[in-house]
Amino acid sequence: MRFCMDWRAIKFDWNRARTFLVTAEEGSLSAAARALGMAQPTLGRQVDALEEELGVVLFERAGRGLVLTPSGLELLDHVRAMGEAAGRMSLVASGQTQSVEGAICITASEIYSAYVLAPIVAKMRVKYPGITVEIVASNAAIDLKRREADIAIRNFRPTQPDLIARRLADDRGRLYATPDYLKKIGNPTRPEELAEADFIGFDTTDLMINGLNKQGLPVTHANFPLLTSSHFVHWELCRHGAAIGIVPERIGDAEPLVKCVLPDLPPMEFPVWLTAHRELHTSRRVRIVFDFLAAELDGG
Repeated sequence: MRFCMDWRAIKFDWNRARTFLVTAEEGSLSAAARALGMAQPTLGRQVDALEEELGVVLFERAGRGLVLTPSGLELLDHVRAMGEAAGRMSLVASGQTQSVEGAICITASEIYSAYVLAPIVAKMRVKYPGITVEIVASNAAIDLKRREADIAIRNFRPTQPDLIARRLADDRGRLYATPDYLKKIGNPTRPEELAEADFIGFDTTDLMINGLNKQGLPVTHANFPLLTSSHFVHWELCRHGAAIGIVPERIGDAEPLVKCVLPDLPPMEFPVWLTAHRELHTSRRVRIVFDFLAAELDGG
């Protein structure tokens, strides 16, 4: 027996349901407005109108943010399912297009976006001027399934079954510092001579410390007076002579302000994966960009 939907029973605006979902996930009207590209007062009116349509209060104010009410929490999973269904519909529709024109969104880390991806995209724009490109520079893993980007350059293999990935040539990281900084610490030539050197770490330095220890560098947490979660800031600190940093070889070797520290040390290798959604990969536009990036990154 075929199920028939009673469309007259739906008493709310689906667009307003989307504003409710984004507001709940972003935690504030201002953040939701930015995510949707809407004016905050307009978004607020849509949320208010949805509450009136449903006859429930969805949010309570908590300082500058919003907290879901019990009714809001109960409805959230249903609205999230609607959002995921809309996303799948968009994916399928995007995957059917065979146009070489249109928009593409690529995500990569900050430093990859600035120093590796930027020249590749400039070259691609000459060959495919009909493709417009948005670059999301983020060190976090952007969610491809939710259409936060079309293609990702990552240092890990995706595990989600809806994603496809191609492993490219491994990247190689090395230590770099300015000549002045190396002169200041006696121009070291052996790993043990870096025992008193300063390094630039990330929020958690254990991974970097362990890697350097394996290469014979006797460093501890005391060797990391500078910490930043931003790879771009890390590189700028290194370029300005603050301490020793680690960046991909292709970036460090191209920078005249720094030189490789202990160039005889084996490089630190890490994988590079190019990732896209399975359905998006059937799109000619996305496939062309995907293959172009793969060729350029493998040959870089």
